[in-house]
Amino acid sequence: MSLPGKKAPAGAGGIRRWLSTVVLSALALLLALVVISLSLGSPLPGASIHEYLTVRPSDPKGYDAAIDGNNDSTIAVPLSEKELQGGQEPLAARSDQSGGTLNSSEASLNARESDDTASDPAAVGNKILDPVVLDDATPKIEEGTIPGAPDSSSDSQRPDQGTCDLYRGEWVLDSSGPLYTNNSCPIITQMQNCQGNGRPDKDYEAWRWKPEQCVLPRFDGSKFLELMRGKTLAFVGDSVARNQMESLLCILWQVETPVNRGSRKWNRWIFRSTSTTIIRIWSSWLVHRSSEAVGIAPKGLDKVFLDIADETFMEHIPTFDVLVLSSGHWFAKRSAYILNGNVVGGQLWWPRQAGEMQINNIDAFGISVETCLTALATNPNFTGIAVLRTFSPDHYEGGAWNTGGSCTGKVKPLDEVVRNGFTDTMYGKQVASFRKAVQNSGKHSSKLKLMDITEPFALRADGHPGPYRSPDPNKKTQRGPDGKPPPQDCLHWCMPGPVDTWNEMLFETIRREFEGDSS
Repeated sequence: MSLPGKKAPAGAGGIRRWLSTVVLSALALLLALVVISLSLGSPLPGASIHEYLTVRPSDPKGYDAAIDGNNDSTIAVPLSEKELQGGQEPLAARSDQSGGTLNSSEASLNARESDDTASDPAAVGNKILDPVVLDDATPKIEEGTIPGAPDSSSDSQRPDQGTCDLYRGEWVLDSSGPLYTNNSCPIITQMQNCQGNGRPDKDYEAWRWKPEQCVLPRFDGSKFLELMRGKTLAFVGDSVARNQMESLLCILWQVETPVNRGSRKWNRWIFRSTSTTIIRIWSSWLVHRSSEAVGIAPKGLDKVFLDIADETFMEHIPTFDVLVLSSGHWFAKRSAYILNGNVVGGQLWWPRQAGEMQINNIDAFGISVETCLTALATNPNFTGIAVLRTFSPDHYEGGAWNTGGSCTGKVKPLDEVVRNGFTDTMYGKQVASFRKAVQNSGKHSSKLKLMDITEPFALRADGHPGPYRSPDPNKKTQRGPDGKPPPQDCLHWCMPGPVDTWNEMLFETIRREFEGDSS
């Protein structure tokens, strides 16, 4: 039988020649198919050429969540096993548009910071902020990822570029104990004095953070004061900034008793041996705030001017060598957002007749961070460094601060992070805004440092006061007959406690900057 269109050659020799031609043609065809397959990246045993060319190491933190800098206005939130339910604003004039905010069942404690300064008249007592609510349309992301978390592709904006990463490691028990005790420091805010308030366990004081590839030195108060000789360190922000400032003072108090030169507006402490000054300035949002009427936003309501850095501290920045910035939790507070002189959104406030909000509280937080950092870095009179401490995580379980949330019974670090949608989203937005500020600042970007504490301290559910918020011997610390726990603080940190590690990280960041040592 001949092939279609071909005549079989006559004789044995012709048949052999014909068979040779067929075999060679088949081999050539097979070789061509193999070459085409390889060039197109089709599967081969083990891996394709395409895979060999594109494979990259797995993300060192166990997640790969780089932010798209061109489109980060919507940040995906990992939801809990129980679907988050959209909340309702408890206001007569609320809008049905939630604007992409977060649910109270997943929100962190949003405490109205207790403060005696005149910079924010609303900051009175130890009241609690209204929680934010979650838009049902908020998309999910894969479990184990954090929106905007720095990864190996973004090391250029980390404070430890080319150095040991201070923020990747584990908590280890340290028998040497804390750097001070609640009895050796007289300035601990009572709500953070957990031992003084009757907390029965103490191991939460003894855990130390150990980076993977280096050692985080134990805080040396004398060395710190010498390094900061003639310099000023300012903590600017909310009550979590106060928490960190008091921790630093307690550590240094073991070396030298400072002189209090503070006022109603500022806390100021001076260590005379080295003329080192530690300052805390209240700034709820890090941007300008006013209670005066603006457009549709009535008088008395907090107006947050997202594009104007807070003059409360900006006018003094020439005198600061180090700024540590803390913000985020006040964006759960009832307020209106002003941008370019216009009312563009609000939190727990929005007139129904005003239509759709342009900016929700998450986006507002991001804009405020970018505004503040850019203003600092590009100000020619500021020659120091600005350290942005990332969002401080809370550890409410079983509800929010006002719905039975609790952290009672946590006595050691968690084995793994329990994801919190509010924390992850705020952290992602904050890191994205830090990166934008770095880009905005150009040659001045070296003034900006990121102190990336969110993930390590998400493990420290044991470090909060919980129900041990006052020395009242009759205070309730156990669940009531209805099974509900007493009101708790699962946002601020016990002193001594995990917050002291923030200052060890800060000390190392300052040392690297001033000594030029990146080891």
